Amino acid sequence: MMKKGKLYGIGVGPGDSKLLTVKAVEAIEHADMIITPKTEKKEGSVAFNIAKPYIPDTVEIFPMVFQMNTDMEAVNKQWEINRKLIQEKLDEGKNLVFLTLGDPMLYSTYMYIFNEFKDSEEYEVETIPGIPAFLGIASYIGLPVTEWEENVLIIPATCDPKKFDQALAACDNAVIMKVYKSFAFVQEELRKHHMLERSVMVSRAGLPDEIVIRDIGGLPADYKPNYLSTIIAKKDK
Repeated sequence: MMKKGKLYGIGVGPGDSKLLTVKAVEAIEHADMIITPKTEKKEGSVAFNIAKPYIPDTVEIFPMVFQMNTDMEAVNKQWEINRKLIQEKLDEGKNLVFLTLGDPMLYSTYMYIFNEFKDSEEYEVETIPGIPAFLGIASYIGLPVTEWEENVLIIPATCDPKKFDQALAACDNAVIMKVYKSFAFVQEELRKHHMLERSVMVSRAGLPDEIVIRDIGGLPADYKPNYLSTIIAKKDK
């Protein structure tokens, strides 16, 4: 009986290829196939480009479409297709690497795969952590995420507005992710909770076209941040 392959979920960090862990690089170098997540609307993969320096020419690249919308029927249908494709490759004995930005366990597409295979007795899964974007950003711009006895909140701007408002009211510092569709709302919430003056937004952190905006309040409400944008916000002292 053929030995089944192993599935790796690998975080490639915020953008700088040199920030991948040694363990991640070793897994990539010994992979039979690299799975790169993509949406139907976008070509290419940022995660793939970050890991590219470590990917051997002999490795097969397998772009995999993931639905990024609220139509759960479409999402589940696409995932059913993806799950079968992954199982087929593992059954062939191939070691698969799924690349994801930041860390695999933080708002990652990898969750679809992990939740499906984590309890399987048939397939072996290993998750290799990566540096989350907000921690990379904090180091790049010299802004501590939290200090001393302060608390920190990690929240997506896409969550329920009431929950978002209550969360900002209760926190000392906030890491706000997925801001690209809700910038006007986030900007107003930061103003309301006296966090606007000490907020920084970074888009495409660690990549050649990185953008750092320290005056979020000076941006027009209809400003459209890049998809890969994160805000670190701190309460006024």
